[in-house]
Amino acid sequence: MLRALGWAAGGTGFTCLMTTLGAAMVLCFPGEAKPGLQKGMLGFAAGVMTAASVWSLLLPAIDQADAMESLPSWVPAGLGLLLGAVFLAVLDGWLGKLRKGDGAWRQNALLIAAITLHNIPEGMAVGLAFALATQKESFAAAAALALGIGIQNFPEGAAVSLPLRQEGYSRWKSFLGGSLSGVVEPLFGVLVVLVAHWAQPLMPWLLSFAAGAMLYVVVEELVPQGQGKTGTWGFVTGFLVMMTLDVALG
Repeated sequence: MLRALGWAAGGTGFTCLMTTLGAAMVLCFPGEAKPGLQKGMLGFAAGVMTAASVWSLLLPAIDQADAMESLPSWVPAGLGLLLGAVFLAVLDGWLGKLRKGDGAWRQNALLIAAITLHNIPEGMAVGLAFALATQKESFAAAAALALGIGIQNFPEGAAVSLPLRQEGYSRWKSFLGGSLSGVVEPLFGVLVVLVAHWAQPLMPWLLSFAAGAMLYVVVEELVPQGQGKTGTWGFVTGFLVMMTLDVALG
């Protein structure tokens, strides 16, 4: 058990570090971002989150549910997605009441919540992979999974920190917000090793739940504010980067 916990902590620690490195992209912008760049940042974040919702979350959820053969594969994917969107909609309403008139704070809270929820099942997947690897499974496969998710986490860290910066937060506060979104990966990566016997059947639901949460934020917040040619090309660029990483490293 201790060996499995150690490997899970190491693997998810790497993926968390990659999120932090991605969030550090915001430190490259010394001043306030210009309006055009702001739209590009929002579009990039929306593209990254949309592609991650499909290739990192929904497709793996369908594949895992299909392998379990307990339910039709579309059921956990569809219902989980709906539950994730409903959860963010409820959170959206609650945040609006909590901080009336502060739309930027609400948007930022939703963005961080969506990316953080997305990182929970990814951390669990890496933790489970290393737990299985200590039981005579392939360490190479677990390491490859950690490497793939870690590289994918780089643009996701930037997808949080850059919009925070364009809303007026300091570079270091924006960096901190992006970094903290990845902290849940080692936490849940280690936790899942302790409860691996019941956590694995929940993975399709958790993956699709996170996808629904991310898509809600994209459509509700990021796309409307990123409208324009710069935002559109930012979306295309973010989608292309994330899709390429997911497919190439999947």
